[in-house]
Amino acid sequence: MNFIRNFTKTLLIPRITYGLRLYSTPSQLLINEEQGIRTITLNNLKTRNALSLEMLTELEEALTRPSVDLRCIILCAAGKVFSAGHNLKELTSADGRSHHQIVFDNCSSMMLKIQQLPVPVIAKVNGIAAAAGCQLVASCDIVVATENSSFSTPGGSVGIFCSTPGIPLVRCVPRKVAAHMLLTGLPISAPEALQAGLISKMVSEADLDAEVGRVALAISSKSKSVMALGKKFMYEQMDMNIQEAYQAGSCVMVNNINMNDGQEGIDSFIKKRKPVWSHSED
Repeated sequence: MNFIRNFTKTLLIPRITYGLRLYSTPSQLLINEEQGIRTITLNNLKTRNALSLEMLTELEEALTRPSVDLRCIILCAAGKVFSAGHNLKELTSADGRSHHQIVFDNCSSMMLKIQQLPVPVIAKVNGIAAAAGCQLVASCDIVVATENSSFSTPGGSVGIFCSTPGIPLVRCVPRKVAAHMLLTGLPISAPEALQAGLISKMVSEADLDAEVGRVALAISSKSKSVMALGKKFMYEQMDMNIQEAYQAGSCVMVNNINMNDGQEGIDSFIKKRKPVWSHSED
């Protein structure tokens, strides 16, 4: 428990604890990595962590930066706004249609990368997630949010329907909930988001760091290669009918069992010892 308590103290963002392996910090983000857990913090309070083209580009680079030791990623934000969505100042007619296309293509690429990454991505939310900010939350694998957080897709109010934010949203929540959010623009509370399935867990603000640390440690204690295999199939089978999913899943299970770490897990369970993972794909 002392280890968990000490570890969660390092997650008090935007503060970066010395002694961790640090990267050169981009202007829009704060990044650190310790014991296989990378924390990426949106850090532009002036724009309420808007997903500008610069922010999107840096986010994709931070998410995909290679690391042999990486086991999971925590995505969080400085301040009381997780993200207000796109920076509307970049979307005026003065910038031109081609620039607008670049912004949305980059946004789509970054959101897709989250699902395609071999490691789980945890969204740590304490505040407002709106429009593309809500899209970012919905794109993450696991979401832990405080009870005072809220989620909305209010683009229609400024004449821009949240079409792309709706893509992961409708894949997370029931259709009627998605329609209500997209068509009215009204926010839903954290309890409503939990009930709808947009977030995984709701905690008090005081418990947020500890809970996110607990989730991250649970993930990082497992075999990286097994987690990568499992995450990939988890998403792939969603597009299959149930018969196809079971057929494909049976093959995945057999492949998993015959991996080095699959056999290591079985052997350690039988012998009642702690597994020693190779993290190899073999």
